[in-house]
Amino acid sequence: MTFEEKKMEYARLIVKAGVHVRKGQTVFIRCAVEHYEFARLVTRYCYEEGAREVIVRYGDTKTARMRYDFAPVEVFRSFPEWDARMFTTFAKNDVAFINIVGEDPEAMKGVDPEKISAAVKASSEALKEYRKLQSTMAFKWNIVAIPEQAWAKKVYPGDNESVAVTRLWNAIFGTVRVGEGDAYEQWMAHAENLQKKREALTAYQFKTLHYTNALGTDFTVGLVKNHRWEGGADRDRVDGGPFFANMPTEEVFTMPDNRVAEGRLVAALPLSYHGNLIENFEFTFKDGEVWGFKAEKGEEVLKRMLEQDSGAKRLGECALVPFPNPVSSQGVLFYDTLFDENAACHFALGACYETNLEGGENMSEEELREHGANQSLIHVDFMIGTEDLRIVGTTWDGEEITVFENGTWAF
Repeated sequence: MTFEEKKMEYARLIVKAGVHVRKGQTVFIRCAVEHYEFARLVTRYCYEEGAREVIVRYGDTKTARMRYDFAPVEVFRSFPEWDARMFTTFAKNDVAFINIVGEDPEAMKGVDPEKISAAVKASSEALKEYRKLQSTMAFKWNIVAIPEQAWAKKVYPGDNESVAVTRLWNAIFGTVRVGEGDAYEQWMAHAENLQKKREALTAYQFKTLHYTNALGTDFTVGLVKNHRWEGGADRDRVDGGPFFANMPTEEVFTMPDNRVAEGRLVAALPLSYHGNLIENFEFTFKDGEVWGFKAEKGEEVLKRMLEQDSGAKRLGECALVPFPNPVSSQGVLFYDTLFDENAACHFALGACYETNLEGGENMSEEELREHGANQSLIHVDFMIGTEDLRIVGTTWDGEEITVFENGTWAF
């Protein structure tokens, strides 16, 4: 398969497996302006699958950076009502969302952290209804990535831009199983395997999970009662067809009890947060909350993130990712959470997914709080998995079961 043929298969895979476009469905694509050619390719395949209309919105990181550099902080404290209304209206009307990302992981390096914090808060509050619909899979959505020059150079600093971009393309193809036979059929088989793992984990109904590794992680997290493990394919609410919110995806995940987290949690990989890199960081938890933290790089950005609201210092997601897998086997650090979170076990600070609790999607905010479900304006994944990670689960009747040994499944 040629390089161009792999691009075409990737675009088809996004349409067919990523969002499972149905005949007569509208599709909304968001994409960086420099990726317009790939957006056109995805658009074509959407129409070939029978899409009624494809709406494309382009963004530009460079002009966004200018806005952060020159606009006053007050600008970032509000979010356009019409924009929030558009997202929510689309979500309620069976529109499929495709988000094609790929940008310099340090595009916002040096930006005033107060502006970033204000922008995150304003957009989170304005898009609260949309995010609720998204987290409960009320509509189909998908996030994928393609290379950008500065990003490729960050991943492959010893290569010139052209070589680095090509290498990053090939690494991405590897993470999404493109170029190794029928990619769609491989994704369907992958979905079945992830479903078996999440069903087995849900059946155990662990009370706690204990994590240890040589980096210094020695951490215990509680899981809410009647939790569900999810991961892999979700289902179209109209015809039941599978779709994948993230490509790649190697995780199964569930809901931590935000009142139960104790010990030291050391990040295994850097975190790219709104165009800023946070490196060599760790947290100390007590009674479910971050009581201490430090970072060699980006500590002020990390501090602002934790100060977003009361839920930002508590956990909203617990995810298991075996090592090795198609992402980690690429042998690179992607500096992008979409990929790096699928290379290693991770947690997320901030909002939970209500669907990880039996009946949670039908509960009020107060009912969710009573179960230990975390609520926040943010949801930020950070990676803690290593090749020597050990995880031991304890059930409610005190039985201990090894879940991970040497970074991968023990069962």
